[in-house]
Amino acid sequence: MARDNLGSFEYKILSVLLRQPRDAYGATLQERIEETTGRGVSIGALYTTLDRLERKGLVSSWWGEPTTERGGRRKRYYKIEASGAEAVHRTAAMYARFGSGSALPQGL
Repeated sequence: MARDNLGSFEYKILSVLLRQPRDAYGATLQERIEETTGRGVSIGALYTTLDRLERKGLVSSWWGEPTTERGGRRKRYYKIEASGAEAVHRTAAMYARFGSGSALPQGL
C-alpha cells in the first residue's frame, strides 16, 4: 500500500464493511455511511473509492445473481480483506493519537 494510513473516506467505507459485512453492495454501503456520518455520499465517489480500495487489495468484490426487482441487473458485493481490517485498526490508532482518545475521525 502506498500510504501507511487511509484517507478519511476510505476509512469510513472500510469501517462500515468491518462492522456490517452482510449484504454490502453500493446502495447499502451508501445508506450505512450516510446513517453513520449524517452526511450525504455521492454514489460516484463511493464506487471510485471502492475501486481504489480493491486495487490496493483492501477489499474484494464479486457479482451476485440478476434479480427481477432490479430489472435483471446484478449487484456487486464487497468484502473487507484482512489487509483492509489491519488498515482500519492502524488508522484508528493514528486518529486516537491526535485527539481526545477517540479512535474515530469526526463524522464516524
